[in-house]
Amino acid sequence: MPGSRLSEQDRRRIEAGLGAGLGYAEISRMLGRPTSTISREVARNGGPARYRADHAQRATEWRAHRRTPSAHPVVDMTDGRYRRDAEAVEEFAGKFVDVMLRTGMPPMAARVLVCLMMTDTGALTGVELAAQLRVSRASVSKAVAYLETLAMLGRERSAGQRRERYVIDDDMWLRAWADNIRTNAMWADTARQGADLLGQRTPAGARLHHFAAFFTDLNGDMSSAPATAGVTDALTVVTALAYARRALSAHRLITALHWSSDRLHRALHTIAGHPSIGGPLTVHRDGNGRYACSARLERLNAAQLDALDRIISPDC
Repeated sequence: MPGSRLSEQDRRRIEAGLGAGLGYAEISRMLGRPTSTISREVARNGGPARYRADHAQRATEWRAHRRTPSAHPVVDMTDGRYRRDAEAVEEFAGKFVDVMLRTGMPPMAARVLVCLMMTDTGALTGVELAAQLRVSRASVSKAVAYLETLAMLGRERSAGQRRERYVIDDDMWLRAWADNIRTNAMWADTARQGADLLGQRTPAGARLHHFAAFFTDLNGDMSSAPATAGVTDALTVVTALAYARRALSAHRLITALHWSSDRLHRALHTIAGHPSIGGPLTVHRDGNGRYACSARLERLNAAQLDALDRIISPDC
């Protein structure tokens, strides 16, 4: 398997391929590299018409010499707590970017989104993203602005911290509804491969597994207008139970919402089939057949749960 960096010989083959009129995908197959690696290399060094191997090699050496290790620490997508093949992870990241490019997403936005998805925390600052992707802060800012228009990420700032972090969460998939079934299937298949590679028991792997499952369900159950209406009704039930703050029978829900029995049970069926539809809230049925809304505790880790238990304890 080739190393993570392009060699001078690789750059000469890229120049020859461009001169012969080959596309990025053909050159990437010739070198055994992800298409995104070739497109980034060419874009960084003058574009297809002006790319020269010797100039690209010198520019790369200059950038490596100029970059000081302490200036912008690179965020490691392969968290040291999990045994992962760093080279395989990097290759998969390039493949995932390629898939997003084929769906029409701009290159830098695709790279930022993949970087966030494959970081176990799911959150990075602009400086960390720029360091990880080896691009300028301005490039990251433009990509973030684009992703925000699609509601595919948010911003957060921890107490006492000056810098904002860009965050993705499980709800983004519902907000980022894709209207192309073929595209959904492509994303789901690729994400499933990533979940297997990273390990479904790790945070990043679990996130990719959730992504794959969501788009698979979306294709099967939510691609028509009735299904979309079902999602809206499901969210209405979650909101009603959260507002009531106590368990309600089906009869009381029907009365309060002015719905038919069939409509309520369709909404409850949608919730049962898609537990994450309510975001941080989930609906469950108690022993008396009443429905209640509660927090999805899997969104919190053990340390967070312990801290919250101490805060809400009557002894505090």
